[in-house]
Amino acid sequence: MPEYQNIFNQVQVQGEPEMGMDNGQGLIGERVGKPFFSTFAGWVGNAQIGPIKLGFFGLTSLFTGILWLNIIGINMLSQVDWSLSEFVRQLFWLALEPPSPEYGLSMPPLDDGGWYIIASFFLLVSVCSWWIRSYVRAQELGMGKHVCWAFAAAIWLFLVLGLFRPILMGSWSEAVPYGIFPHLDWTAAFSIRYGNLYYNPFHCLSIVFLYGSTLLFAMHAATILSVTRLGGDRELEQIVDRGTASERAALFWRWTMGFNATMEGIHRWAWWFAVLTPITGGIGILLTGTVVDNWFIWAQEHHFAPSYDGSYGYEAYQAEGQ
Repeated sequence: MPEYQNIFNQVQVQGEPEMGMDNGQGLIGERVGKPFFSTFAGWVGNAQIGPIKLGFFGLTSLFTGILWLNIIGINMLSQVDWSLSEFVRQLFWLALEPPSPEYGLSMPPLDDGGWYIIASFFLLVSVCSWWIRSYVRAQELGMGKHVCWAFAAAIWLFLVLGLFRPILMGSWSEAVPYGIFPHLDWTAAFSIRYGNLYYNPFHCLSIVFLYGSTLLFAMHAATILSVTRLGGDRELEQIVDRGTASERAALFWRWTMGFNATMEGIHRWAWWFAVLTPITGGIGILLTGTVVDNWFIWAQEHHFAPSYDGSYGYEAYQAEGQ
């Protein structure tokens, strides 16, 4: 018999829907939607869908987020003469661009960036409302605020790109356009304009934490999946009643690299690595154009990049070209 694997499948156990805790605050009555089970959802997570509690900030976030999306969509649709077929065909190339540089930080006409400013305002309200919602939810459920602060790290990068840096640069034109390929084009042009972001040390740190977090999450995921047959996925039970799953997982890493993380420690490592990815990236973007105009020249001056002053056969290359 082939060995049971649970990378692409898992046993789904379904019973009465879990309505969650109440804490005597009447929280269950505020939740909406009749819970149901989805086999597909069970493949990637918990099979139960619902109930959900939106509240004031949840509704505010959804309403303003939908307004933001509709403003972008309607502007893109107008760019293809209201043709739905062309809208679908050109969707990856369509964009809602920020205002032109001559408007600075003033409110431009609607057709020259005004809609972009309005859409960005609704997006800002939506994102901040969702953060407040996550904080309030954690507060009411007696949880720590780890999710809120992790979300805040991503919001920091979002604010740097669309609010803080444009204000420091004195122009809304420095903001990122809304669109799939235009967004990628902006990223490439931004890096070229400021001498290659690869030489930005905070960009380097961001990549280190990005790759590091993927490695830590993969290591943890692989460890738990490898001992689920022994109950390793039931982490609470493993904490209070140490069994073969946790012991084998700990022994594996201790015998593999001489050290193993605790069940709390691995999540703490992964949390910090993931959170520091947008934090360091945001610092690097904020310094670009405001403090450093060319990262390659900066890197040469600080001996972070090679100086092409005759080394590496550069003079011989020039001579050969002449």
